Amino acid sequence: MLAVWISLISNIVLTALKLIVGLLANSQVLIADGVHNAGDVIATMAALSSMRISKRPADEDHPYGHGKAEVLGSGIVAFILVIAALYIGYHAVLAFFEEPGHASVLALAAAVVSLIWKQWLYVYTMRIGKKENSKGLIATAYDHLADVYASVAAVIGIALALAGDHYGIHLLSYGDPAAGLIVSILVLKLAWHMAQEAMDILMEKAVSADKLNEYTTLVRSIPEVKRIDRIRAREHGHYILVDVRVSVPGELSIQQGHDISRSIKKAIMDRHQEVDEVLIHLNPWYRQDR
Repeated sequence: MLAVWISLISNIVLTALKLIVGLLANSQVLIADGVHNAGDVIATMAALSSMRISKRPADEDHPYGHGKAEVLGSGIVAFILVIAALYIGYHAVLAFFEEPGHASVLALAAAVVSLIWKQWLYVYTMRIGKKENSKGLIATAYDHLADVYASVAAVIGIALALAGDHYGIHLLSYGDPAAGLIVSILVLKLAWHMAQEAMDILMEKAVSADKLNEYTTLVRSIPEVKRIDRIRAREHGHYILVDVRVSVPGELSIQQGHDISRSIKKAIMDRHQEVDEVLIHLNPWYRQDR
């Protein structure tokens, strides 16, 4: 949760910084980036709320837990990024039909500060998100990455505009809106990636083949397992649910079958902390079944 609170406070501060400096310096790309950051504040609040819900234990209405709340939060972030990208692109295009204003060193300084700050936030939040397998944190990290793109484009665009003013090259004065247009395209691409990932999880797409192979190897390591009839797994927000159907000797007792099920579950969950539940179905196996 600390990473989300740091992100929220940072986005509020950066939104104020970019909008104030952008308005004072009449920088289209900085104003657009400030509006994008304002959207980030809403997105971070959505991520924070969804993470709180996802941590709730399973109940009668939600027997598999609330993990998909984080995925919904990730989808909301993607939607906000799309709106921000369209807004940035629209105003960047309008700026091409107006006489460009004079570039400001103050605007360049604000863009550089944003770039450094957001790069650190991206690295920090992504590291924590992957460590905790949190879709909400990873979505927030991608949101920071979109801001890194925006800040890089802003730095380049404002720097070009400054060079245009200094050397009297009128075309370079449009570097600011050109950067804004590039930002909108990059943010749209990132939003599409996030939305696609969220949709895959909501539609219960299977985990990667490599991860499924790891589960399969662990199940086969149990001596009593004679055959794996079916194994599948799906993400449920920040945790994974695994379904296994195996064949074991038919003459074993119910107690022995129970112990085998516990061994399979323990083998998988001890090696993969992101697995929250392993559902096991036992089939009888006899030598003639070979």
